[in-house]
Amino acid sequence: MSRQIRLMSGFFTVGGWTLISRVLGFTRDIMIAAFLGSGPVAEAFLIAFSLPNMFRRFFGEGAFNTAFIPLFSKKVEGGEDAKRFAEDAMAGLATILIVFTVLAQFLMPWMVLAMASGFATDTRFDLTVDFARVTFPYILFISIAALLSGVLNSLGRFAAAAAAPVLLNIILIGTMWIAYKTGGDIGWALVLGVPIAGIGQMALLWWAAARAGMKLRFRLPRMTPELKRLAIIAGPAALAGGVVQVNLLVGRQVASYFDGAIAWLNYADRLYQLPLGVVGIAIGVVLLPDLSRRLRAGDDTGSQNSVNRAAEFTMLLTLPAAVALVVVPFPIVSVLFQRGAFDAQDAYATALAVSIYGFGLPSFVLHKVLSPIYFARENTKTPFHFALVSMAVNVVLAVGLSYWFGYLAAAIGTSVAGWVMLILLWRGTRHLGIAGRMDDRLRRVLPKIIIASLVMGVAAWAMAFGMQDWLETPTVRYGALALLVVGAGVVYASLIIGLGAMSLGDIKRGLRRG
Repeated sequence: MSRQIRLMSGFFTVGGWTLISRVLGFTRDIMIAAFLGSGPVAEAFLIAFSLPNMFRRFFGEGAFNTAFIPLFSKKVEGGEDAKRFAEDAMAGLATILIVFTVLAQFLMPWMVLAMASGFATDTRFDLTVDFARVTFPYILFISIAALLSGVLNSLGRFAAAAAAPVLLNIILIGTMWIAYKTGGDIGWALVLGVPIAGIGQMALLWWAAARAGMKLRFRLPRMTPELKRLAIIAGPAALAGGVVQVNLLVGRQVASYFDGAIAWLNYADRLYQLPLGVVGIAIGVVLLPDLSRRLRAGDDTGSQNSVNRAAEFTMLLTLPAAVALVVVPFPIVSVLFQRGAFDAQDAYATALAVSIYGFGLPSFVLHKVLSPIYFARENTKTPFHFALVSMAVNVVLAVGLSYWFGYLAAAIGTSVAGWVMLILLWRGTRHLGIAGRMDDRLRRVLPKIIIASLVMGVAAWAMAFGMQDWLETPTVRYGALALLVVGAGVVYASLIIGLGAMSLGDIKRGLRRG
């Protein structure tokens, strides 16, 4: 049942499916922007949907899986009873989440106030509370789905887990389209689609795990020594996840006092989340079980190679995307979102936030490279301490700068805090063996990637300036944006190959070696 994880092919599998999901996510957000704009229904849904997604950082892909995957992976590598451990973990997780979901129904008004106190004095508050009570059970289904994803990823089977988020976007797009065609309430259509999508994702992954030889059954919860170990490791990770959520809460609280800002930051977040999701999620999903199993086998050299190739892959794809978001955000935002209820003012406000997030993007993705070095060693305390420092930086900047920069202070705080966290993670790896040390190949390639990205940024800005009229003409703006993206991509690829940073042969060899 166990099989060797093929690192590069895993990156491309997860990245490919995540790209499909993110494109569909863009389609979903484009429809939300067109139907609802930045109005009260849009903001109510965005806050209601963010509540279960916030807590999934604790119970889903965040703290729980951070602890579960290394333990499960090592059981797989050691030929131990991994299936029973997964079933016990699922039983404990489901029990906690059922109780939590019931309590949340009663506490929802206070939870909404914690997310967006600026809603308290207008109609958005009651609407958000009603929406959130329906969307919140999503946390139960998506967290069990995340556990099943961890099982599959630890077995080196990445496709089903990476494809599951596609279902969410298909269902939400479908519910909006049906409501639009039938004259229904689009806001409520979105809300009802969320728990339906959670059930669909959980069912898909349950089936995939059964096909992989891990047909998990629900058991009555029991506290075993292994689950105690899981809880001990997950505790600091949950606290670190709490710090991340405080950062998000600070940003939303700041934005809630500026009309439309929650929607602007959400649409900006979607843009920088595209490269972060495609690259960062692929790195995190594949690297953690790979490092866990290599450490169990005592393969320090292989661990260093895995981390360095992950960093190389990350920078190769992320740096040009970050530069593009910084230098040409307005053409991207206006073409993708400006229609219907989303006007030019909304596009301009969103583009400013996109540019700021672009500065932080490389740090956000590199977190996914360095964090597994700690988590694979079952060390969740150190990243928690670093996250506390990052949180302090974010709070000071987001709140303090809001008097001068308004809602943009939230984006500034997020980006600066991201770089602070990265520096702390990198410095901390010095005490964790050779896995976090740069090898000769990365030292040689990284400066070339930086140069190619900067030159591409200049070329993208020049092309956007020259095509300004086309980008503003409704009949040709999609083609103009596609031409801009392709043109910038050709410039970047030519420079990467010309400077000798990477060749097609490198990619083929990486896929063969895994």
